[in-house]
Amino acid sequence: MLVDAHGFNYVGKGDLSEDVFDLRTDADIDSIDFYYDRTPYLKKKKLHADLITRINTNSLSFVLQKNELKINELPVKFTGLFSILKDGYKIDLDAASENTTLKDLFSILPPQYITWMENTKIEGRSDLLFTFKGRYSAATKQNPDVTFDLKVRDGSLAYKDVKTPLTDFQLDLNAKLPSLDVEKLSVDLKALDFKIGDKGYFKAIVHTKGMKEINVKANVKGDLDLKAVDAALGLEKFDIRGMLKTDISADGWYASAAKLFPRIKGGVSLKNGWLKTDYYPNPISNITFVANASNAEGTFEDLKVALNPASFVFEGNPVYVDASVSDFNDMFYKARIKGELSIGNIYKVFAQKGLDVSGYANADLSLDGRQSYATTGQYDKLNNKGTIQLKNIKATSELFPKSFLIKEGLFRFQNEKMWFEKFAANYGKSDFALNGYLLNTINYFLESKGTLAGNFSLKSRLINVDEFMALKPGENKDRKSEVEYAKEDHPKMSGVVAIPHNLNVSLVADADKVSYNGLLLNNLKGKVGLSSGKLILETTTFDIIGCKVGIDATYDDETPLTANYSAHFRAKDFDVQRAYKEIPMFHDMVTAAEKAEGIISVDYTIKGDLDGNMSPIYESINGEGTINLRNVKVVGLKLFGGVGEKTGQSALNNPNMEGINVKTHIDNNLIHIDDFTFKASLFRPTISGTTSFNGLLDLRIRIGLPPLGLIGIPVVVTGTHSDPKIKVFSKTGSKIIEAKYNEKTNKVIREEKRMPVNTEKKDSK
Repeated sequence: MLVDAHGFNYVGKGDLSEDVFDLRTDADIDSIDFYYDRTPYLKKKKLHADLITRINTNSLSFVLQKNELKINELPVKFTGLFSILKDGYKIDLDAASENTTLKDLFSILPPQYITWMENTKIEGRSDLLFTFKGRYSAATKQNPDVTFDLKVRDGSLAYKDVKTPLTDFQLDLNAKLPSLDVEKLSVDLKALDFKIGDKGYFKAIVHTKGMKEINVKANVKGDLDLKAVDAALGLEKFDIRGMLKTDISADGWYASAAKLFPRIKGGVSLKNGWLKTDYYPNPISNITFVANASNAEGTFEDLKVALNPASFVFEGNPVYVDASVSDFNDMFYKARIKGELSIGNIYKVFAQKGLDVSGYANADLSLDGRQSYATTGQYDKLNNKGTIQLKNIKATSELFPKSFLIKEGLFRFQNEKMWFEKFAANYGKSDFALNGYLLNTINYFLESKGTLAGNFSLKSRLINVDEFMALKPGENKDRKSEVEYAKEDHPKMSGVVAIPHNLNVSLVADADKVSYNGLLLNNLKGKVGLSSGKLILETTTFDIIGCKVGIDATYDDETPLTANYSAHFRAKDFDVQRAYKEIPMFHDMVTAAEKAEGIISVDYTIKGDLDGNMSPIYESINGEGTINLRNVKVVGLKLFGGVGEKTGQSALNNPNMEGINVKTHIDNNLIHIDDFTFKASLFRPTISGTTSFNGLLDLRIRIGLPPLGLIGIPVVVTGTHSDPKIKVFSKTGSKIIEAKYNEKTNKVIREEKRMPVNTEKKDSK
């Protein structure tokens, strides 16, 4: 909720020492904005308030005895009661503006309509009533009832000195929301009538009840000369013409699960249509359409909708559509679409900003089939053919912050397949070239929750993953509300990458470079799948730090700030120092690599969660695998230096390790090391134990003495990587208590820590 008030002047008087007192208020606000859930309900409105409120401080109740508001020119009276209860509140509120002028009602319109009102003769009377009554209790699941009534009578609108005004404007609207339950919402539009001239008229009656399942009764009729409507209303920036006729009646239930649709009969037609705006010099002309619907039985099966035909001309190019659909249980469709269009200029007609490209579309398409023909494999019964060509089209998705620029797209329809014969697009710095096909695209557009399936080859010079992260800046303003809230709550986070849930697509990818969180992967090749909101990598390889890495992985976003992953990495013969310096996760998992030089290999499987910057949450990681030390020299590691000093064996200070397999497993921020043995001069040290990502140590070392290592010196190493504590001839370590992580909330409940000494002694006993 947002209240933005300027020129706020308030005077309140009352005996605040009393338990029950009257608070008298005289307030003026020069300009007030009120937003709820990002929707503006008041913008730049002038407000005057003359109020008397009886306040009972013992019972926490407020009686609205006299509450007179004036919003711009509209007077509103509030009366009622508000009481705060132990488990909620009780409210009985009436707000009314009775027998006011229609002009006063229009004064609460947004400020951009002020000039229009000054030039328009507005007549008529109006009544406005809002009630909010009942009890709210979360414990008993009670909610108040809301009602809204708006009536307008004898209304007329005449812009400047127009000869044919809009007259006989009548409106009678009632809406009820019992218990704030949208499934019980009822809207009763008893009348919406007006006339234009001697013959032009519009009449509408609409009754609805429910939301998911809606009972509808409606009758809409009209015969309007749009040029006369335009003149009467004074639509200065628009020049609208054409003869619009409407005659539709509907009665019955809409219930998707039960396959019910209201009985409907009638249609809408427009002849000799014309639309020109001040934003672009050329009009859309010769607009014609005839749309009809019928459904005698009140079922999906009997519903028929036809658009025969629809056409218009823009900048000398005609566009033609002739389409019909029937039997919505198993939709039968037939359509013919032909024409070319400058998309960029069409957007300019409607003053759409942010489009700096001159988009172009050309279609020559014929579609004929039934939904089940595709889903049951009866492809020979389909007759879908034709092409669509796109150039320089900008498109956005609510999942991503930036827009996609389709530089070139040639799509060919062949029965069940939509072939991408030429497709090149950019997203920020990333580029994509696709070849392949989508299956059953017609069904996808006909169904409310369809899924697109297909197979493609993808070629890219660069894929910058960072630009796809949900909270990154971008020109796309059509984002999900949860993304907008996350950006406000976490302004410094990048968010994670969202994966579309309506795709089941397989790609053979070939990307020269992939950039992600400071890492640069070269020559990425392999199978990439998008399925039910998950990204899947199979037998994929890429080059990094001079090494080829193989990976199989899955990725699944949960919210704009959280995601989970699983991965199996295979990397053979790479430079351990480069890996430590250039790969953050390797740096954190193999801390001893800081003092190591040589060649190693890794075969590791891990899974875990990602945070709001798409970095791994180490406390969430589970995994296991093997690190092979082909030829590694460790120089200056405090752990080995300390052991060598304590045992008097300098050969242990800087050991060489060759052909050693180190097996480990990870959970709760701890790395558990299985026994491994190596040679250091004549000695055979064996190491096992636990370390943590935060550097805690609890290691056991047995130094096998020559000649065969049958006799050994036990050593315990505790402390940290930077400050190891070494005890010789000891087997008593210092246990590390694991971290605790909540997978449902993606929160670290407790970090790992050293077990207290007294607890440790009890455990050893």
